[in-house]
Amino acid sequence: MIEIVEHCEEWRSEYQRLATSIRNRLGDAEFLLHHIGSTAVPGLAAKDVIDIQLSLKDLSVVSEKAIETIGFEFIPNRADHCPPGMTLSASDLQKRFYKYSSRPANLHIREIGRFNQRYPLLCRDFLRSSPEAVRAYAEIKRELANRFSDDQSSYYAIKDPTFDLIMVAAEAWALEIEWEAPPED
Repeated sequence: MIEIVEHCEEWRSEYQRLATSIRNRLGDAEFLLHHIGSTAVPGLAAKDVIDIQLSLKDLSVVSEKAIETIGFEFIPNRADHCPPGMTLSASDLQKRFYKYSSRPANLHIREIGRFNQRYPLLCRDFLRSSPEAVRAYAEIKRELANRFSDDQSSYYAIKDPTFDLIMVAAEAWALEIEWEAPPED
């Protein structure tokens, strides 16, 4: 069931707790961690799911065993969608995806420099800078959840292209302010 709730200040601390567990388990490996998705945007209504992006140079070096000992379960055959009108290689959309067992949380592992690694960071930062976009996007998500609470396919069939529209504005904003992906949260 899809349920959109008002922004919760505790989401930030829940992200920090999970990020600390990941950092402790992965030790000296080179990676970046970011709080992504709607729960990472102050004031944005969202599903109560913490999304974390772990970025590294090569997906093949992921220690699945280390990730699983934290409580994340690997979900096979997941890739990000390609926005309409774009032609992207499979590697630009490839990721490793995990669900957390103790609370609703997702871990998206992506390669640094790929389209899908930049996309959620840019969108998050753009939304953080635009209260008007936050209000409009929240309303769209509420309406979609009301209409498709038990139909994830329909919910995402509309939500994903809506997010792609937000990205048009985000890309213009990024050029205007010379945005660069932040080093880490």
